[in-house]
Order: sequence, then structure tokens, then C-alpha cells
Amino acid sequence: MTVVHVLNGPNLNLLGAREPEKYGRDTLADIEAALATRCAEKGVELVFRQSNHEGDLVDWVQEAGGAQAPVILNAGAYTHTSIALLDAILGAQAYVIEVHLSNVHAREAFRHHSCLAAAAQGVIAGFRKQSYLLALEAILAHEGPFTTKPKKD
Repeated sequence: MTVVHVLNGPNLNLLGAREPEKYGRDTLADIEAALATRCAEKGVELVFRQSNHEGDLVDWVQEAGGAQAPVILNAGAYTHTSIALLDAILGAQAYVIEVHLSNVHAREAFRHHSCLAAAAQGVIAGFRKQSYLLALEAILAHEGPFTTKPKKD
């Protein structure tokens, strides 16, 4: 059985109340419920986690990569700063789809760069809750193992 890991970074526990004009009114529990419904339809197990601590995210990426399980990752602000998360993705050869609720390219300039995108299979941004569902559909359509090979320079 495929296990999909959905990992959420800092401040995503505040969804629904935090800047709804940018992130929407859906809570993290609403997103989890929508994903769980789709996973159940497809016989896929869902592991859904959130932490405000970078080290937790690093550990979880390594765990998923070691199990060759796909990851939907919304690293929040760590997207723009975390070399540790990048190294975890690369080191664990994790199959990661980076997601964002808002269109980060239509926001502040510092949000335009992702430290993680170069190691991700793809990036989905700007569709609020649907960003996660689109990432899940990409995983469900994927053929082959959920691992990556180190990229050549």
C-alpha cells in the first residue's frame, strides 16, 4: 500500500484564522479531511503532520525518503531559508512535491525564491487547499518508485 506523507511547516496550524485573504478559510484539519477522503478512495494511507520546528520536518522528510514514500511538503517560511530541509530531501532521496496555499510569486520578493524547489519533483502554488489535492493527484498518477537519484551537476 502506498503511504503519502503530508508535511506542514510553521504557522500552518493557524490556517483558517491567519490572513484568510491570502490563505483562505480552510483549516489544516479541513485540508487533512479532504486528502484523507481522496486517499481512502484510492486505498492509500495518509500520514499528515505539522510542526513549527525545522528539525521535526527534517526528521519526517528523512523518514519518508527512507521508506520511499512520497511527500507533499508545505514548508511555510522554511521554504525560503532552510538548507537543512534541502539537504534532507537530497540525502534521503525523498520524492517531494512542494506546495503553497498562496501564489508566492505574487507576494514579497523574499518569497519568490525556494531553497527546496531544485530538489522537488514539482511545485504547486496559489490554489489554496486545492494545491494539496493537485499534488496528491500527481502522486496518484505517478508510475514507478517514489525515490530520486542524486542529480548530476
